[in-house]
Amino acid sequence: MADLVGPGDVHLRTLEASFPDVRVVARGNEISLAGPDEAAEAVETVLNELLILVQEGESLAEGRVDSVVQMVRDRVPSPSGVLTEGITVGRGKVVRAKTPNQQFYMKAIRDNTLTFGIGPAGTGKTYLAMAAAVEALTSGTVKRILLTRPAVEAGERLGFLPGDLTQKIDPYLRPLYDALWDMLGPDETAALMDRGTIEIAPLAYMRGRTLNDACVILDEAQNTSPEQMKMFLTRLGFNSKMIITGDITQTDLPTQHRSGLSVVREILEGIPGVAFVQLSARDVVRHRIVAAIVEAYQRHDEGEARRGEKRP
Repeated sequence: MADLVGPGDVHLRTLEASFPDVRVVARGNEISLAGPDEAAEAVETVLNELLILVQEGESLAEGRVDSVVQMVRDRVPSPSGVLTEGITVGRGKVVRAKTPNQQFYMKAIRDNTLTFGIGPAGTGKTYLAMAAAVEALTSGTVKRILLTRPAVEAGERLGFLPGDLTQKIDPYLRPLYDALWDMLGPDETAALMDRGTIEIAPLAYMRGRTLNDACVILDEAQNTSPEQMKMFLTRLGFNSKMIITGDITQTDLPTQHRSGLSVVREILEGIPGVAFVQLSARDVVRHRIVAAIVEAYQRHDEGEARRGEKRP
């Protein structure tokens, strides 16, 4: 009961804030609800799902109460099932989905050879891709992880930057490093990179390679050209998976250039073994204001597009 209601009944207050018409009161080992039937039934469903999470040993921190509330409102069949499915990344750490779309994304990666995770910042598309790659490596499904990303800001010409290849592209791959360090720790990550088990390479260096027994992640794919995307996808070898992530609303390509990520769906959708997962502002798992920012920009862009259509 203490875990369910939270310190100072904070989780119950969260429910009351989400359902203002319902009064939630805890006495001893019982929780009573007072309010309109439909709203009270929704709160009861939320509490039952939260109880399952507590019984599974899961913490209700990190916005999980809000996540369950949203899923109940969206009529997701089993919110607790979504939040208890995870990816084992070693050292007893499990990365779990926080939304139904993230759960679908995780399943798509497991079930397909090519998986495209498309969505705005903060939806976990890169972090979950890294978790899936680490799980595949630690379970022996693949023998190595290869990380790549277009270095658009340097025009794919990295020679003027100081240091070796790793140091030249380090700034562009920092989000991937952060995810690896969070899952494996900096020491194990460094050891795996020294052995070549984890390899990093700019997209421009992928041409001519065939990648066998590997989990390959292309991050920030919205900054690829259609030709670069085709080149990357045709590097796929035997017993390998590719995960491509990006946000087509944040391309850094010149205005007149079309993104390879926006083109590839038109070409590959419907091919067996290829999955496209669209994440949205509802899947943002950073600070709550990030979701509001994403939605505000979407409304602005849609308004600009409508105004553009009306111009003669």
